Amino acid sequence: MRGVVGVLALQGDFREHKEALKRLGIEAKEVRKKEHLEGLKALIVPGGESTTIGKLAREYGIEDEVRKRVEEGSLALFGTCAGAIWLAKEIVGYPEQPRLGVLEAWVERNAFGRQVESFEEDLEVEGLGSFHGVFIRAPVFRRLGEGVEVLARLGDLPVLVRQGKVLASSFHPELTEDPRLHRYFLELAGV
Repeated sequence: MRGVVGVLALQGDFREHKEALKRLGIEAKEVRKKEHLEGLKALIVPGGESTTIGKLAREYGIEDEVRKRVEEGSLALFGTCAGAIWLAKEIVGYPEQPRLGVLEAWVERNAFGRQVESFEEDLEVEGLGSFHGVFIRAPVFRRLGEGVEVLARLGDLPVLVRQGKVLASSFHPELTEDPRLHRYFLELAGV
């Protein structure tokens, strides 16, 4: 393996991300404790329940360790849906919710509606072309800070952004058979 990739396995659809990586020939390590971060070059934070992910990551000491490694440039991050919320600097309407704060973005939870209002939409992703997006109680990036690049939009709304080695999507690429976004992240991480 060229580099070790972890998937935060506290809650959410981490198994689907592991399967997506497996299709690319990468064996992912499940991260449930701070010690599991040892040796990782990249970490995927799955969709699920952003409050639960944040609270558990804080309780298990993962939050501070991930933040430190991202800030020193030794860890690339990919957050999908709830994972993107956890990465954000601000969560609109939820100032007390635990978050990593490494992505200069202001994110609104459930911006497209509730579970029953979930939908799928084809998106144009910069550098990849057409990509099928699965949106489930999806957040949206309401404001982006300096250095945050928009890679895909739904209408006028950013739904895939990148800041350095941090990638975040409102949608769930792991719920499709298309490996290109995971491959893009691995290349970004140098794995």
